[in-house]
Amino acid sequence: MSQMTKRGFLGGLLATGAAASCANSNDGAEGAVSTAKANGIPDFDKWQLSEAEWKERLSPEQFRVLRKEGTERAGTSPLNGEKREGVFACAGCGFDLFTSDKKYESGTGWPSFFDVIPGAVGTKDDNKLFYTRTEYHCARCGGHQGHIFEDGPKPTGLRYCNNGVALTFKPS
Repeated sequence: MSQMTKRGFLGGLLATGAAASCANSNDGAEGAVSTAKANGIPDFDKWQLSEAEWKERLSPEQFRVLRKEGTERAGTSPLNGEKREGVFACAGCGFDLFTSDKKYESGTGWPSFFDVIPGAVGTKDDNKLFYTRTEYHCARCGGHQGHIFEDGPKPTGLRYCNNGVALTFKPS
């Protein structure tokens, strides 16, 4: 399948609600938590909150995406069109994840990046659909951000497809 065909297929699949199965996940962000512990991420212990504390801190949609590995509807995030210089950070804890020079328009309806700030995310396999995807989380708080696909631009060839509700933007 060509890159465009894969992207269209995946975008269509997610848009039809197949990704809604992610919203029902109860395993949280264990992969990212293990990565954070191994990497000695700053303030890691400070961000290990109870479910009740996260619910108090986050909007219902942020909680569903960040803590229950949900997916927001494509095209709903204002951050998808954000073009200013700055840093995109985790909406859960404020940890810097991406710089604006790594953001690009993927045509998927979600903010997309071709590279991450080193050490900013942890990954794990996601088998919730009929194939394995690579899921990534904030390395500090374990908040679910999105999935990595191998159809991005050079130099990495990767597309970090991020839920906009899982991000905040800090202009330079």
